[in-house]
Amino acid sequence: MTKDVIALTPQMPDLPTLLAGLYAGGPDLGVNTTADGAVVQLCGPDGRPLVSVEAPILVLVPGETTRLLDHAVEDGPVWWTEARASTAIAEAGRLAGSFAGRLATVLGGTVWPPEAASTDVVPLTTDVSAIPAPAAGAPAVDVLTDTTAVVIQDRPLIAMTSWLSDALRTATTADRALQIVTPPTARLTMPTRNALRGLPNRWVVQDREHGYYDGLSGAVLHWKNGTFTPVQDEQGATRVAEAFAPAPDAGDRQLILTLRTRHPADENLVLGHALETAFRHLTGAPPAGWSTAEPVNLPWSKRQLTDLARARAPRPTWLVMVGHSGHPALATLRVLRTPAGVEEEITLALGYGGDETPPLDAVEELATALAAEHGLVTLLTSLRSARRDLTVPPRLEAPPVPVAFTLGGDEAAAVGQARAGHPPVGTLPKRLGPGTTPALHYPLGDGTDPGAWSVFQRLVRHLQGG
Repeated sequence: MTKDVIALTPQMPDLPTLLAGLYAGGPDLGVNTTADGAVVQLCGPDGRPLVSVEAPILVLVPGETTRLLDHAVEDGPVWWTEARASTAIAEAGRLAGSFAGRLATVLGGTVWPPEAASTDVVPLTTDVSAIPAPAAGAPAVDVLTDTTAVVIQDRPLIAMTSWLSDALRTATTADRALQIVTPPTARLTMPTRNALRGLPNRWVVQDREHGYYDGLSGAVLHWKNGTFTPVQDEQGATRVAEAFAPAPDAGDRQLILTLRTRHPADENLVLGHALETAFRHLTGAPPAGWSTAEPVNLPWSKRQLTDLARARAPRPTWLVMVGHSGHPALATLRVLRTPAGVEEEITLALGYGGDETPPLDAVEELATALAAEHGLVTLLTSLRSARRDLTVPPRLEAPPVPVAFTLGGDEAAAVGQARAGHPPVGTLPKRLGPGTTPALHYPLGDGTDPGAWSVFQRLVRHLQGG
């Protein structure tokens, strides 16, 4: 049984309802709060947390629960209350299910996964005093060592929830790796994949037949010195797990845009224009919603996300956006305050089935708009063979193939128009926009020839003066 249980209710769980849910363990268990009251914990007699419950989230973006849980609910606002059970206590998963089941029964909602729901009182029979105490202040972390925070997730889709976001932030602050352990049936959302991309963070897949391996690289892993590390042969080479073989090509593709913008640090600056412009050009509509984690729960608002980024400055702000449920589209946005101004780092991914055509012909027009109106620095557009739903399986996937690269007008001027306008390979760039400092758009192919990577790398070296 999964250790994560979610109650989805049409009404916000109030204090009496939460207390009724927390009574799932009977009168012998206690209640504690952490994270400045944002997390309520059901505790054993010795104060050990058994189930941690995060503050309910009102999800106003249609389709989010279905995207993350494959669990259809009425298409309207829903309160998402997530309970995470300790993986060290046998009864904890049933306690989480009883907590969520009681909320759903009182408020007329549903529980994910459905089989976890109950309203039974679950007595604590495990001798918790014989189990090592968990790390203090880290309800999402199952194992904590000097170098690594390990989170065990047994759910089909691993989203970058506030649980994981907090665990990643805490681990990074303490100079630890975050390693997420899942079964081989799990997949990652794009925001989670991006967050785990840099080592020493890892996605650790636990396969009964093949042992442990890295879900993004395929490297066979073992637990050594308090962390998961690659197994090396006598020559020092890393072995790749057999289970990491590529899946059959179903014809699905992903269009991926990686772009950076820069703006003067003005009090009237409103962020999110570049992202909205990209969504409109490629999907025909603005983003449906935004949030600091998944599920994406807030309706799209450039003003609100700007206010949040301004309140957090000069610290960076990381956000996730989702498109309307009719077409898979996900984006992450990182806002940075730099000496040059305010920068936005955006990754936008869109999914297409075998019978759908990615809108490559819209990229040049989009690049023109970004360069003219939204402070474009660089834009890299690429295409890859990968799942339409934008989720990441623990299998070998083909890398993205560059389609086009756009250099903003100011950046092109800094390089020098003579140099930037005459690349060593490929076709000459197209000048986007009038004036003496136009942006330069370099076509690199149709996304089917892996050789476009070498062309792009030579172009970048040329622009950097190499």
